[in-house]
Amino acid sequence: MGVVQLNHLSREQLELLLEDFAKRWLAHDGLWFQQVEKEHGLEEAIKLDAGAWEQFTEIEAKRIMAFLSLEPGGGLPALKQALQYRLYAFINVQQFEEPDPQTLIFKMVDCRVQSARRRKKMTEFPCKPVGLVEYSGFAKTIDPRIKTSCLHCPPDEHPEDSYCAWEFTLA
Repeated sequence: MGVVQLNHLSREQLELLLEDFAKRWLAHDGLWFQQVEKEHGLEEAIKLDAGAWEQFTEIEAKRIMAFLSLEPGGGLPALKQALQYRLYAFINVQQFEEPDPQTLIFKMVDCRVQSARRRKKMTEFPCKPVGLVEYSGFAKTIDPRIKTSCLHCPPDEHPEDSYCAWEFTLA
């Protein structure tokens, strides 16, 4: 049979397909997590999720770098560019701030997971432990000189304008 041919699709259809792929990936990630949580509890599920993200985030960063032809060590400009090609970027609303040349702040303005939980009147998912692994690993893969710190992320209190915010600095 072979590889699916996409050249018959319009640009709009291709963009919708990318968004749908990201939604499918996130659905699988969430279902996997819920199953582990059901079998082993929240603490163990977060621990295992962090282990998976430690590996996945590096793979994702390397694949994005290859796609964009980004050389390792590209600093904050390379990180900013790469963050815009993560799977999340196709389904979440993100924002960047650059207060100075050595600092990049990344905010998740609308997170599909947290928004869904809010609509269902559920508590926010405590994603900070996994986020620390994920974002620091992604940034280090782009450039080992980049240091990552969390400004806020659930279960932390956060402003209405973002679910989480991460500060990247070039050492």
